[in-house]
Amino acid sequence: MNVTRTFFSALGVAAFICLSSASNLNSRASQSAQQKPTEKSSEKTQEKPAPKIPAQIELLETRVGFETNGDSRKEVHAVVKINDELGVRQFARLNFDFNRAFEQVEIPLVRVTHQSGGTVDVLPSAITDTPNPAVVNAPAYQDVRVKSVRILGLEPGDSLEYRVITTATHHPLAPDFWFDHTFDRTGVVSHEIFELDLPATRMPKPDLQAPAPFTNNAYPWPEPDTIQLQVSPDTPVTTKIEAGNGETANVVYKWELTPSTLPHKQPDSEDQVPEPDIVLSTFHSWKGIAMRLGNRLTRYASNGGGTIIKKELELYRRPNPTEATYDFVSQKLTTIDLPLGSTGFMTRAPEEILSSGYATPEDKVALFSAIYRFTYKPFHVVVVCSGDNPESKLPRPSLLRDVLLEVTTEKSKLFLQPSLEVAPFGVVRADLRGKHALAGYQFFSDSADGTEWEKVTDHLPFKSFQHVNIDSAITNDGSLHSDVKYSMRGDNELLLRVAFHETAKEKWNEVAQLLALSDGFRGKISKATASDPYETHVPFSVSYEIAQPKFLDWSKKPLRIPAILPLLGLPDPPAKTAPGASPTPIDLGTPLDVEVSATIHLPPGTTAHIPTGTSVQRDFATYSSSYSAKEATLTATRHLNFILKEIPADRAADYNAFLRAVQNDESQFFALERSEPPAPKPQTP
Repeated sequence: MNVTRTFFSALGVAAFICLSSASNLNSRASQSAQQKPTEKSSEKTQEKPAPKIPAQIELLETRVGFETNGDSRKEVHAVVKINDELGVRQFARLNFDFNRAFEQVEIPLVRVTHQSGGTVDVLPSAITDTPNPAVVNAPAYQDVRVKSVRILGLEPGDSLEYRVITTATHHPLAPDFWFDHTFDRTGVVSHEIFELDLPATRMPKPDLQAPAPFTNNAYPWPEPDTIQLQVSPDTPVTTKIEAGNGETANVVYKWELTPSTLPHKQPDSEDQVPEPDIVLSTFHSWKGIAMRLGNRLTRYASNGGGTIIKKELELYRRPNPTEATYDFVSQKLTTIDLPLGSTGFMTRAPEEILSSGYATPEDKVALFSAIYRFTYKPFHVVVVCSGDNPESKLPRPSLLRDVLLEVTTEKSKLFLQPSLEVAPFGVVRADLRGKHALAGYQFFSDSADGTEWEKVTDHLPFKSFQHVNIDSAITNDGSLHSDVKYSMRGDNELLLRVAFHETAKEKWNEVAQLLALSDGFRGKISKATASDPYETHVPFSVSYEIAQPKFLDWSKKPLRIPAILPLLGLPDPPAKTAPGASPTPIDLGTPLDVEVSATIHLPPGTTAHIPTGTSVQRDFATYSSSYSAKEATLTATRHLNFILKEIPADRAADYNAFLRAVQNDESQFFALERSEPPAPKPQTP
């Protein structure tokens, strides 16, 4: 086992297995996914060659229009030059998501022009309209669909031209509407044209590009119906045309851009994408959005609520009714993992959700509210927003990211995420904690100031820990066999719970293999097991066996082996602050107690020289290690305890010293010596 990676990165692998990001269906992009450039070698020049793009979008035309009643039409026309096989694979199938309850997608043109000559139009019969893969087994959500066209015969050097039209009528949030657009800055698009057609009757005064600032206290019901438009100063409008009169009057804004005219857009922070170049919304207050969503996501039982009341009474008799209700909604109903807003923020009747046995994240909080309201305990829905300080941005649903519940118990206030079927009570994903959330209250006081905003707690309801125990044996032929056992509580626990929960048992060895690789362990995995992911009241445990032939060569002198332990992940030292910028605190993450231990059994006749243990004490973290050898058995333990979540930037030197001490200890080795076996006695003739 060559330990080369950090232990914490293993959980990143688990997250990659089970948590995939989904695009927002309210603002659909064309087929212009980011490309990863590959470099070409050059023997005749020392200059770095230009990156090769698998598929170059030579023309991207987008026209978006809105009607006074909130209906919309979006038309995308693209011409793509296919450069290599990767580009062929990327554009071999075009997929467009939509909700047929209020949207339609038409693909009037798909044409391939071959490099060798000749043009082929893809026939309408090649276009399919199927349910989104996430809803195949969920009849209630069959309106969430994918229209796709498979393009056969595409080769490098060919050109692909397509046109797709998406229309929306009677959107559940109409007559309000919103839209975001960001111009391509990757170089994938050579020429981009964008048009925005807006009804003049909903235009405010003064001009749209300088809207009056919105206020959080704007009267939320009904919403003012004027359009607010924000345009980045980096991408000013190319032309503006006003046409028509009266109710049919409209204003058309047009942009025409190339990579040379687009400055690079810097994000506000490392974990945040830049603001879109074009943002429009008819919502004039976040409070109005909060009320609209509160009425949709907080449901009452209908028809007397017989089945709902029956379920509530059953759960209310449990020792902890709040936890029992959460466990039921999160674990007994299968989550249909659709992006927030895929159904237009519409929720089904609670009785229907209950009887179906499955639900979207929005429907799960709606069912919880229908059951839990009979307890008369305080709770409400909260919708987490992306980015920093969303309350200062133009109010629009496209900033909404995920939906949670907030409940107030006798002891504390907790946030719950029932869409994660195996999340312990009071635990939400780490990427949602500390974020601003819009409280979905059904009613607000007219005099309330900012009451719609809350901050998701960045604490867990229990102490986080990770314990790893490894029992290894090295044989006479130099092979290594290890039994590895994990036990954990906290963020990493949640990631692994989801990973094993979403993976069939016959493939658990594959999950364990990724876990082992990210911990730096090499070898063949077998007998991977895990505790029941649904048993969320106790720590989660994982175990597996790993075998590595030729771990060491006994003939080499001197012979050294590492302590067979995963490396303890610590944050990198802070980078140098740019001139004029304020230094940022050093983020240590959620406080976590990590203890790893290993027992290594050596062949008889082997002795070992052990390294010296280390102890480092700081107020933000502590570290200690110990090593020992008794006969042919080695032991190693390392203990790292993160005490604080962050430390001030001016303590960077202290943190760097702590980091070096830990890394120096982890780089130590056991030195092995093996007595030569006695030569065999010659046989007597």
